[in-house]
Amino acid sequence: MAAVTPASGEAPDPASIDSALDALFARLRRDPDFDAEELLPFDATDHLLLRTVAADRAVSATPHHLGAGELAVIGDRHGALTLGAATALGATAIRTHQDPLLGELALQQNAEREGLTGSFTSHALGPELLDGARTVLLQLPRGLDALTEIAEAIARWARPEVRVYAGGRVKHMTRGMNDVLGRSFADVSAGLGWRKSRLLFASGPRREAGAHQSFPRWGSDPAIDFDLAAFGATFGGPVLDRGSRLLLGTLASAPSTAERVVDLGCGNGVLAVSAARALPRARVIATDQSTAAVEATRLTSEAAGVADRVEVHREDATDAVSDEWADLILLNPPFHTGATVHAGVAHRLIRACARALAPGGELRLVFNSHLRYRSLVEQEIGPTRQLARDATFTVLSARRRGA
Repeated sequence: MAAVTPASGEAPDPASIDSALDALFARLRRDPDFDAEELLPFDATDHLLLRTVAADRAVSATPHHLGAGELAVIGDRHGALTLGAATALGATAIRTHQDPLLGELALQQNAEREGLTGSFTSHALGPELLDGARTVLLQLPRGLDALTEIAEAIARWARPEVRVYAGGRVKHMTRGMNDVLGRSFADVSAGLGWRKSRLLFASGPRREAGAHQSFPRWGSDPAIDFDLAAFGATFGGPVLDRGSRLLLGTLASAPSTAERVVDLGCGNGVLAVSAARALPRARVIATDQSTAAVEATRLTSEAAGVADRVEVHREDATDAVSDEWADLILLNPPFHTGATVHAGVAHRLIRACARALAPGGELRLVFNSHLRYRSLVEQEIGPTRQLARDATFTVLSARRRGA
């Protein structure tokens, strides 16, 4: 698709920008990410970020022109920001970072359909992403820890004149986001709302803030005899969350003969490491689609002395697990996709367990009790019983049919 770029010195035509973005967004898809009729691969924040950059003469000394490799995109959901920048802004050699693997794969597939595979490269949150960046487009994460890590990285590695455009849905934005950005940038301001989205602008990176690295962070809990690591986007941070705590209380009843264990959605690694320590003959596969999760699990397992038996993968669902491999799968599933609460995310993971479990293998699952997953677990896995329940969570054990 041809880029919409104004002639040198001319202001961009807002109508042309909006039209190009509307057409592109209408063609984008979420797959292979979880999909549902009410979920879209873009939102108004993507549109607002791109139309604002297009109209901002401060982006470059050459009005409305982004030099090759000068644009970094962070938090793109499914490709709307990256491919929108290539299409509507004429940006080239875009560098992008997406914590979730499914977002990364969706970007790749959308780029293939649009003929834009050569317009970007994917990177970890580090110098390869940000060195030389003059403009950063950021879909604001909901967690302040994740934003802290991102802001510190930009302040540390981007160019001194970098300008950050950070956007989100108004209902998810807090004053704390301004404060976090203010710790890493000298100038932070807010724009006007548009279609229930709003932008924050940051410039003047504080190099001393960038030199300070707040992550990984470490935490401990009396219920476990090892420390937990976490990065900014690691679910739950370096703490033992309530659901995992209830599940761990049942681990003593896990069959001692279980030698092949999976921690599906490993987060900070608490379940994987606990299983490795409770079952000394077991080999554990810890898998998560989040980069922040797999890196945290690696650190947690190394510090606990079980890294030789905990194999960590950044993969979708049970893609890292062979058919009928697992004697035991531990699952504390998410109940949201991005900022949207949706039980279908957990349904997808539960169904994936059926393929990975050996005949007679066990799925041990914790979830918010009001979500009522039991009927699905019985249908997809097999006979199910309740192991524990408190005011909020339920732990179920299900045996795969075919033993």
